[in-house]
Amino acid sequence: MSSNLAGSASSIHEPTGFAAIYRYIAAAIWAIISLVKTIILTLSAAKDLDTLPRDAREQVEAGLHRYAMTGQGDVKALQGRDGFRLRIGNYRVIFDEDAATILAIYIGRRDTTTYKRS
Repeated sequence: MSSNLAGSASSIHEPTGFAAIYRYIAAAIWAIISLVKTIILTLSAAKDLDTLPRDAREQVEAGLHRYAMTGQGDVKALQGRDGFRLRIGNYRVIFDEDAATILAIYIGRRDTTTYKRS
């Protein structure tokens, strides 16, 4: 009798075929999605982005998305104030972030007043 119970227990196994592949893919997609940060632009940052030439705007958007998805980019902590600077070519994004969100505060060309704006 105990051999039947052991046989029953050994027949319980992980799903195979399509169900196993689906679970694996779903877990992988969830892992990727959970790492992506949400990008929020302040009203002034949105206006800054709108005033950029189209090619520069696309470059900045691509740089922000890359940073939000991978954490890669030329980022440095600001000195003398809270926040960070993301360098994208000749443009800078001043932002703050937490575990799930990037808050863009300023977007523009680097000049002597870039980091002084509040």
